Amino acid sequence: MAYSNELKNHQNELHHFRLRLTVLGFLVLIAFSVLVSRFYFLQINRYDYYQTLAENNRISIVPIAPNRGLITDRNGVVLAHNFFVYTLEITPSKIADLESTIAELAQLVEINSVDLKRFKKLKAQSHSFESVPIRTHLNEVEAAKFAVNRYRFPGVEIKSRLFRHYPNGKMGAHMIGYIGRINDKDLVKLAENDVLSNYKGSDHIGKTGIEQSYEAELHGTTGFQQVEIDADGKAVRVLSSTAPVSGNNLVLSADIKLQEIAETAFGERRGALVAIKPSTGEVLAFVSMPTFDSNLFVDGIDTENWKLLNESLDKPLINRPLRGIYPPGSTFKPFTALAGLEAGKREPPFSISDAGYFMLPNSSHRYRDWKPGGHGNVDMRRAITISCDTFFYGLAIELGIEKLTDFVRHFGFGQKSGIDIAGEVSGLLPTPEWKQRRFKQPWYKGETVIVGIGQGYTLATPMQLAQATAILANKGVAMRPHLVSSITNSKTGISKVSTTVVNNTINLKDKNLEIVNLGMIDVTLPGGTAASVGANAGYSIAAKTGTAQVIGIKQNEKYNERLVNERHRDHALFIAYAPAENPTIALAVIVENGGHGGSAAGPIARKVMDYYLLGKLPAVDIPKDAKPLPLATNNAAAGASQPIENAPEEEHYD
Repeated sequence: MAYSNELKNHQNELHHFRLRLTVLGFLVLIAFSVLVSRFYFLQINRYDYYQTLAENNRISIVPIAPNRGLITDRNGVVLAHNFFVYTLEITPSKIADLESTIAELAQLVEINSVDLKRFKKLKAQSHSFESVPIRTHLNEVEAAKFAVNRYRFPGVEIKSRLFRHYPNGKMGAHMIGYIGRINDKDLVKLAENDVLSNYKGSDHIGKTGIEQSYEAELHGTTGFQQVEIDADGKAVRVLSSTAPVSGNNLVLSADIKLQEIAETAFGERRGALVAIKPSTGEVLAFVSMPTFDSNLFVDGIDTENWKLLNESLDKPLINRPLRGIYPPGSTFKPFTALAGLEAGKREPPFSISDAGYFMLPNSSHRYRDWKPGGHGNVDMRRAITISCDTFFYGLAIELGIEKLTDFVRHFGFGQKSGIDIAGEVSGLLPTPEWKQRRFKQPWYKGETVIVGIGQGYTLATPMQLAQATAILANKGVAMRPHLVSSITNSKTGISKVSTTVVNNTINLKDKNLEIVNLGMIDVTLPGGTAASVGANAGYSIAAKTGTAQVIGIKQNEKYNERLVNERHRDHALFIAYAPAENPTIALAVIVENGGHGGSAAGPIARKVMDYYLLGKLPAVDIPKDAKPLPLATNNAAAGASQPIENAPEEEHYD
């Protein structure tokens, strides 16, 4: 026993125990220090950061979409406005079984596949505590039926929402445009422009026309509510609110009654018309036929209507004034004439003896005049009046293609007019350099011959023709065309008038302008190519008719309209300004496959001018030669000068 006690060293064991206790205590102190440091870091240094996160978990920002601005015509007639409709809406966070709730709702009110597709898309883009429309445009009977059964559907309610509406339907659709639901492409563009935050809560955006080009003015400023939410994501109360600011109101320079008269005058025919006030550039009418109802696109166009519009051979979705490109035909001749006069190539009393054709030196090819046998003795003024091809063939050759195109380019040919809506194309004013780039071929003199009468490669839009006519009427001063005449601030009520902009000033001699003006006046007098258009007008009209080929014909072959497919017939064109001595309106009209400008396009122009200058309302009639065309056919494609392109992509629900 004594031996065993000698083996134990109590002092040594006590020392080791105290050492272990000290180390353990030191480790505990270190751990506690780390905890205190971390606590200090989180609670003191990072207080603001975690305070914000906590608040964000408790508070949600709910955007409030602004009312879209109104669009009116120059006389205050409303062209686009907002109206309240009943919508059936579901708040997903308040419903346990969403599918069964929707199935029960469908027994009370009609909910189709389009409604369901729209609902799922909007639900994915919304907070769970925000209500999402499952059905829009409820009628009073449907609203009453649901109201009676309201107790059965917690989380479902009827609300009123603002919807865009175009009271004139089809009228002026290409000018006004339309809004549609915001898609991924729109989101990318909004982000690029750094305005995405202003579209929180907004479902729609301008897609075409004025609605698109003036989106920044029309949309307004989004408001918001600070909403306190609970752990389940349900709204508890509103903490604060900032009201949205409505979009600004636009007043257009167009007269919707003038627009109606022009569209009615077209009947069922395809074509375009643009009317401009020469001294200011105000667009008075902007017609593209056939047209479409803008209201179809507001909430997503249905498949059936989209197919009818998109697949129609008549292409109603194409904005013909801006995107339709056609040979200008004889409407180009006044500008060729002015080029010759300004260059000193055809100064009075110069004249030719027209035998009915023109031939280049050392060539056997005959460039025929429209009148077999010719017009006899023709000077510049008479050449414009009777539209003598032979006169302008020779003039074009003497000018040369470079001098001719350089001159007429000042009138806007071959370039965009700068009108305040998007989508305009430049047309084509051909040059030897262009042909070499395009076809890798040299320019031939024969091509210059036909450019002089607005044929060949030359292509122009109705907007360009109207602008060129307005510049001629304004004695060489080119005003930038515009559709919006003023913008009214919705908050202050102050209107800002659009600034008139001079695009270009062409130095023209008065005596040369007078010759062209007199020749164009004679066009609408007895003996002119549009004498019937000017008959009993009560005001003077300066005009030029035009006929543009759609397909070529052989040299010795005579054109017979009755033997040609309707869509291969010549286009009918007409340009004019009035009163000729002091023009207040200038316009261009094209009737696709209409034949002669004086008989097809001229009467449309006359009705427009009668109303604008005299306040005279024409009888509502359909032109005698108008032929109803099927909305969608499988006929052969139209000629190369038809406005053929793919329709714009639109969102629709299958």
